[in-house]
Amino acid sequence: MIVLGFDTATQATAAGLRLGDGRTLHLRDDPAPDAHPGHATRLLSMAAELLAQAGLGWGEVQRIAVGVGPGRFTGLRVGIATARGLAQSLSVELVGVSSLHALALPAMQARNGTEASADRDAPSADAASLTTIAVIDARRGEAFAGGYAGEAEIVLPHALRPAELERIVTQLEGHGAPAGQRWRAVGDGAVLYAEQLRAGGVEVPEPSSSLHLLDGEAVCELGVLAAPSPAGDAALAAVLPDYRRSPDAKLARGDRPPALGVSRA
Repeated sequence: MIVLGFDTATQATAAGLRLGDGRTLHLRDDPAPDAHPGHATRLLSMAAELLAQAGLGWGEVQRIAVGVGPGRFTGLRVGIATARGLAQSLSVELVGVSSLHALALPAMQARNGTEASADRDAPSADAASLTTIAVIDARRGEAFAGGYAGEAEIVLPHALRPAELERIVTQLEGHGAPAGQRWRAVGDGAVLYAEQLRAGGVEVPEPSSSLHLLDGEAVCELGVLAAPSPAGDAALAAVLPDYRRSPDAKLARGDRPPALGVSRA
């Protein structure tokens, strides 16, 4: 199956193209920290570049996979609107995948020894028991987080403040994560709040580690595994952004989104 996947939940724009033989091409656009994200201007051109690299046309894409968050409000809106438009115009399947899961996947694979051993951040045998926390910067001094231990996916129901990140292992265990695990955190939120995470006993790779990057290849991999979407307008309606917190106006009143249940991958 040929899958075009992309994610715009973070500052970066990540895109991938999974080919029929299982290989995946991928690109990233990483603006400077103080620059405006290039989701709206770069996403379609990156997708077109991947298709050109593969010698494929738009009509050969069979499924669109898009990261639905949690993440930045504007980025999620741009990514999902683009995915819906492409799926509709190409008459192909559309599936949404968790941005936290896509962020965690390379670290999970590295933990299991499937990452190239040449990567300096690939773990030693001693690190094989590490489980993964994906942390995405939610801005406003908060972060979104999800824990991945074996087949369990535990996404915490709201954006976490720094003090809450110090207790993240306890929170994950309280939501069903197995006790006594060694955790490693990845993502731009893990880099930003490394001090708090380490204070809570969580390992955080150095900021230069590739494990902190949300990769279009992971979005494609999860997109292949996702259940087929319903047809037509039902598919478009089924792929919604996971904001995981209320807009600014509601936050100003002290509102929080309702708690979400624990999901299992």
